[in-house]
Amino acid sequence: MGWLFMRDLGGHSTARAYLDNQFTYTRDNHRLTVLASSMVGSTYYAAAERIENSGERQVFAIVCLTKTSTGARDGCTFGYKDMTEHMGPCESECPASILDELTDTDSQYAQAWRDRCRANLVQRRLRNAKPTPKPGQTIVFEEPMRFSDGQERTRFEVVPNPKGRTPLFRDPETRSICRIPAFKNRSYRLINPTVTPTGATS
Repeated sequence: MGWLFMRDLGGHSTARAYLDNQFTYTRDNHRLTVLASSMVGSTYYAAAERIENSGERQVFAIVCLTKTSTGARDGCTFGYKDMTEHMGPCESECPASILDELTDTDSQYAQAWRDRCRANLVQRRLRNAKPTPKPGQTIVFEEPMRFSDGQERTRFEVVPNPKGRTPLFRDPETRSICRIPAFKNRSYRLINPTVTPTGATS
């Protein structure tokens, strides 16, 4: 399905609330209810319960890409593109609380999507479990990284970032400051600075 754009959220305070409402309705032969939903960045994930008039019940995932704009010429401020898990969405950061609501599926695309989401959850837990580098420490990456000067580096001094919480890294030889996006996706070890015992002289 393509993108749908609208001028406002129809009285709803958030995009999530608006989409919850869009996917909760009653039709002649079934009703659909959002059981749980979440926004991960600009992507909406939901567990939607579909109950047929016959009583058959299925809970599947809905994924929506969203866009918000305040300066569109046509006055539209919000847009979304919806899909179900059966379409095998590329977006696969669905929270566990939503995945846990889903009923069994025989769709290969849906199952592959669920597996990717579960794998991403494991990777996220592993990333979050890694110690965060602190200024004064030395960080050593297992795999070398090639920078714009053509040099490969693995060892850096951790220095404070005056513009944010993400640390900066300094080459101990050239003293140049390097930014390493998504550094927690890489394998590394930290070396604490040498501490001089109290009362000792150097």
